Amino acid sequence: MNNNILNTGVQNFISENIDTDIVSVLLKKRIFDTVTNAELATQIEARKKSKKKLPTWFHTPQIYYPNKLSIEQTSSERTARYKAAIVSGKSLADLTGGLGVDSYFFSRKIPTVFHCETNLELSQIASHNFTVLKAENIQSIHRDGLQFLAAYKGTFDWIYLDPSRRDKTKGKVFHLSDCSPDVTEHLELLFEKSDKVLIKTSPFLDITEGLKTLSSIKKIHIIASDNEVKELLWELHKNTTEDPIISTVNLQKTENDHFSFHVGDEKQAVTKFSAPLQYLYEPNAALMKSGGFKTISAAFEVYKLHPHTHLYTSEHLISFPGRAFTIDQWFYYNKRMLKMLRIPKANIVSRNFSESVAAIRKKHNISDGGDHYLFFTKDEKGKQIVLICSKVSYPSQRDL
Repeated sequence: MNNNILNTGVQNFISENIDTDIVSVLLKKRIFDTVTNAELATQIEARKKSKKKLPTWFHTPQIYYPNKLSIEQTSSERTARYKAAIVSGKSLADLTGGLGVDSYFFSRKIPTVFHCETNLELSQIASHNFTVLKAENIQSIHRDGLQFLAAYKGTFDWIYLDPSRRDKTKGKVFHLSDCSPDVTEHLELLFEKSDKVLIKTSPFLDITEGLKTLSSIKKIHIIASDNEVKELLWELHKNTTEDPIISTVNLQKTENDHFSFHVGDEKQAVTKFSAPLQYLYEPNAALMKSGGFKTISAAFEVYKLHPHTHLYTSEHLISFPGRAFTIDQWFYYNKRMLKMLRIPKANIVSRNFSESVAAIRKKHNISDGGDHYLFFTKDEKGKQIVLICSKVSYPSQRDL
């Protein structure tokens, strides 16, 4: 960590060149005696990446940024705030601290937070930023989190881990056993030091695999941001034997979509099917990840179009955690019919259909965009159908 980067002149240069091409900075004659152009480029690039992802950091003077990979791997403020709402109590240990975004938001709920990080420079950067952000209740520890935990004499109200999902060649991994640390090998130690453990895993981890691999699961949080699944959080409570809850959320700029159900609900739920009615519903990404497709049908009293088509329909408009559409027209898939309708531009969705979106566009000469939404899918009998829809917009789903 080069403290000269924090000098006023250097900080002004970084702020003034936030939109400057990084290559041009690297090719310039050396700008500062105590800071290399490569270091300037790193700060500019990382700060720019933080503008939307970490606005608190971006708008706070004297923040020191790590390399762009650390920014890419860290939680966003949006998801970190969600995690902070889960925990409570007096103490928390973040065993895989990284840049410290999660630790910072935990510290706004928990009086004492320990931030463990094995990388010395990243630990120093996080510690400096905690001071700048006035998070005085965070203790930065340059040490392996599990080693710290084993040596610690007391206990914590919560333990948090975000295992590294990269192998020795820096390739991405998704299975729990491939991550570092492998939490499945350390559950005994974790529960020895806390009754409550929160584990962040890859959004690509199969939920069924996680249910088989982990124990004492109280709740599984599926967090999407603007309809893209970002995180899976596994909330473990020592010795719990309850049927786990799957809690889905789609974080949005205005109103967030929430839906929760027990794992066992999906096994017991009964699905009803129907031909397309007046309205069509497409679950958000978090709900799709949950696999609760029968539960959705039962909970919202909507019909599925096909057992393997996760689209729903109803006669009357309801509040639904996802996108809603008015079905203007539908018909069995027919090239001649599509040609007669003369739709040159549309948003196309292919679900449980024989052709991809790209193939459909090419075959029927339909460009992307416009107000029409075309859903290519199957009905209950397995016949291919096309639904011509208009998106439903309402100020607040709670007003329905």
